Amino acid sequence: MRKLLILLTGISILSASCVNSVSGDSKNELQKQVQKKDLEVIAYWTGSDSISNKKIKQLDQIIYSFLHLEENRLKVNERDSIRLIYLKEQKQINPELKVLISLGGWGGCETCSDVFSTEKGIEDFASSVKDILIEYNADGIDLDWEYPAISGYQGHTFKPEDKQNFTLLVEELRNILGPDKVISFAAGGFRNYLDNSIEWKKVMPMVDHVNLMSYDMVGGGSTSTGHHTSLLSTKDQNRSADEAIKYLDSVGIPSEKIVLGAAFYARVFENVQDSLNGLHQPGKFKEAILYKDIDAYIKSSPGFEYLWDSEAQAPYIYNAEKGEFITYDDSLSVSKKTKYALENNLKGIMFWRLSGDKPEGLLEVINDERKKFKNK
Repeated sequence: MRKLLILLTGISILSASCVNSVSGDSKNELQKQVQKKDLEVIAYWTGSDSISNKKIKQLDQIIYSFLHLEENRLKVNERDSIRLIYLKEQKQINPELKVLISLGGWGGCETCSDVFSTEKGIEDFASSVKDILIEYNADGIDLDWEYPAISGYQGHTFKPEDKQNFTLLVEELRNILGPDKVISFAAGGFRNYLDNSIEWKKVMPMVDHVNLMSYDMVGGGSTSTGHHTSLLSTKDQNRSADEAIKYLDSVGIPSEKIVLGAAFYARVFENVQDSLNGLHQPGKFKEAILYKDIDAYIKSSPGFEYLWDSEAQAPYIYNAEKGEFITYDDSLSVSKKTKYALENNLKGIMFWRLSGDKPEGLLEVINDERKKFKNK
């Protein structure tokens, strides 16, 4: 054992001396190669369609969305069961694929505040999660409670104690699921959530990562247009993926536990006046449309013009005649987001939702970028 230790020490010293002997650009390049890691690609899937073998092979995680509470327990109905069995079968195509279940979603966590305010509620829930993961050979859970301690879906209960109760919930899940199951959660990308919903320093050591919902930054209740999924902040819109990630960095969250969010859907605003191509103008939210349906939408009426905001690193489309404004992610912005995630050593990139993509669409862009990064 002592000889092995000496040998390993010698190898370490030799390796260090080799690195130190390299100078300038070569040394920096060598360090970059050492630090390179693969970027995880995570998809939310609602079960609305089948998934091609090609896309299954491009994913590291797929999150079935959503399961909901029935009293204290997570409920799997007949439709959910069929879909979870389907996902389990996809591991034959991609043996490395991890299948997760997800709690909640927008409008799907009506009783979360009450259930997770009691020790019994948390214990019953964690026990039901373990049972589901065993039954369907699933790999973990993503918590999508929108939102602990702050107002979310209209009429849903929330209270200040949710912040601490969320910590207790994660703690119980980790205790009962053990170290090998994935625990993640979807986090709002806006300051009220970041400040008030999560005890970051207590929660993050217990979870594998946080899925940052860096979209819906201009939501259905907005009375003016903007970028709903911008990468960078601008003088007119501070909300962005970068702003949220910098916040997490400021409270000590390691970059390798952060997953950046992309949107495979658009938000359409109407009654938008013809000024500054409709950007940051008064308007009314009209509807959300999937990325794969955008081309048909803009071809249905003349006058739509594609535009790019180089400051926000985000696309938008405006029709002055109709007064319609579309904010979304496209191949260029998703390419920029993927590069950002790679260059900033983030854990991965996730997106809502897989069924919004084209057969050859944004998922392919993500994988092309991570291949390029590997081969640099």
